Amino acid sequence: MNKTLKISFSLKNTYRVNGILYSLKQIPLIKKLLPDTLYQAKELKIFANVIAVLWEIITVFLGKLLYLLLMVFGAGILYEDLPGDQVFLHILLFLTIIGGFANTHIFNPTKDKYYAMILMRMDAREYTLVNYTYAILKVIVGFLPFTLLFGHFVELPLWICFLLPLSVAGCKLVVAACSLWDYERKGEGYNENKLGKFLWMTIALLLGAAYGLPAFGIVLPKALLSGLLLAFIPAGIISVHKIYSFEDYKAINKELLSGLTNQMDAAVQVTKTANEKRISTDRSITSSRKGFEYLNELFIKRHRKILWASAKKIAGVCAAIVCGILLILYLKPETRERANRIVLTCLPYFTFIMYSINRGTGFTQALFMNCDHSMLTYSFYKQPKSILRLFQIRLREIMKINAVPALIIGAGLALILRASGGTDNPLNYIILVVSVLSMSMFFSVHYLTVYYLLQPYNAGTEMKSGMYKVIMTITYFCCFSLMYLRMSTFVFGALMIVFCVIYSIVSCILVYKFAPGTFRLRA
Repeated sequence: MNKTLKISFSLKNTYRVNGILYSLKQIPLIKKLLPDTLYQAKELKIFANVIAVLWEIITVFLGKLLYLLLMVFGAGILYEDLPGDQVFLHILLFLTIIGGFANTHIFNPTKDKYYAMILMRMDAREYTLVNYTYAILKVIVGFLPFTLLFGHFVELPLWICFLLPLSVAGCKLVVAACSLWDYERKGEGYNENKLGKFLWMTIALLLGAAYGLPAFGIVLPKALLSGLLLAFIPAGIISVHKIYSFEDYKAINKELLSGLTNQMDAAVQVTKTANEKRISTDRSITSSRKGFEYLNELFIKRHRKILWASAKKIAGVCAAIVCGILLILYLKPETRERANRIVLTCLPYFTFIMYSINRGTGFTQALFMNCDHSMLTYSFYKQPKSILRLFQIRLREIMKINAVPALIIGAGLALILRASGGTDNPLNYIILVVSVLSMSMFFSVHYLTVYYLLQPYNAGTEMKSGMYKVIMTITYFCCFSLMYLRMSTFVFGALMIVFCVIYSIVSCILVYKFAPGTFRLRA
C-alpha cells in the first residue's frame, strides 16, 4: 500500500514539475532569463519539486477554504435577514450533493491513472483504493479546520462542525458505491467529466435550491438540514464495504481511461467539426465594404450562428427571469421592499454574472479557428496599423454580441427597481442600464485584448499559453470577490463606467505597441 502511494505521488509530481517548468517558460519577462535546456537544469527541477510538494500540501486546505469562504459562508452573508447557521447548512447540503456527483475522484480520468494502470500495468484495484482513500482523507482533513472556523462564525454547535467533514466524505462514498452498483447492473462506467443532460439539469436545480430559495426567504428547517447532512455519515460507512469489496476496478478504469491521451485532440476536432457545420456556405454572401471591414463583414455573416446563437439564448433566458421576478413582485407585494434593497446595493454582484455570460472566449476561439490561424502566416496581417484596425473592428462586433443580454439585464434591473418601489434618485435607473452595458464592454475589451497580447492557441487550435490561463483565473476570482462588495448603485455604477472607458483606451495602446510581437502562431 505504501509503495503504491509513493509511486502514484511520484507520477503526479513528475508531470506537475514539468508543468511548472513549462508555465515558467510561458511568462514573458521570465522566459528570456531561462536557459533553452530548461528541463535539464537540476536547480530548477529542485525548485519545481519543492513547489510541487508545497502545492500538494496547500491543496489539501486551500480549495476547501475558498469553497467554504466563497460558496457557502460568503454567499450566506448575502441573505442578511435569515439565520446564518440555517443558511450555512442549507447551502452546504445542496452543494455537498452536487460535489458527490461532480467531484468523485474515483471516476475522474487523469494522466497519473493512465500512466500507472495502462502504461506501468500497476494493480488497478490496489492503485484505485489507495488513491481514493488518500483523497477521502484529504477531504476530511482539509475541511475540518474551516468547518470549525466558519461554523463558529455562524454559531453552529461545535459537535456539528466536527462532523460536517465526515458528512461531505460520506456523500462522496455513497455516490461512488451507487455508481459501482450501477456498473454491475448496466456494465457502463461513470465518468465525472462527461455528465449527461439529466445530471446537468439536476445540478442546475440543486444550485437553484441552494441560492435561489434563500433569496425568497425560503430555507429548510435546521433540524432537517442537520439530519440530512449527518445521515451521510452512516450511509458512507455502509458504502465503504461496497467500494473496498468491488473487484473489477481494472475493467472500469480501462473503460474510463480509454483514449485519454487523444481526448484533447478529439475534443478539439469535435469543436472544429461542430463549428464547421454551423458556418454558412452560401456563396451569395458578399459585402460592399473594403479592406479589413470587408473581411470582417464576411466573417460575421458566415459565422452568425456560432457568434450570435448563444447570445440570443442567454438574452431569452434573462428576459424570462426578469418577467418571472416582475410577476412575483406583482403577486407578492411583501417581497418588494427586499427586492428594492437588493437592486440598490447588489450591483457589484452583476459583475460576476456578466463575466459568466460574456461570449469573449467563444468569439476569440472562432476568430482563431476560422480566420487567424490561416491569416497569421501573412506578414501584412501582423503590421501594427493592421492589427489595431482589425482589433477595433472586432471589438465593435463582440461588443454588439455581448450588449444584447447586457441591455436586457440592465433594463430588467431598472424595471424591477421601479416595480419594487422605485428610488429617490432617478439617475439610478440610468446608472443600472449604463453600468451593466459598461461591464459587458469591459469583458469584450478584456478578452479580445488578452487574445491579441498572448494569442494562446497553436496551429492545432490547442491552448498552449499558461499565462493566458493565469490571467483568466485572476479575472474569475476578481469578479467573484466583487459579489461581496456592498456599495450603492450610483457610486459603483459610476466607477464601473469610468473604469471601462480608461481600460478600453489603455487596451488599444497596449495592442498597438505589443501585439505585432505577440499576435502569432504558437509552436
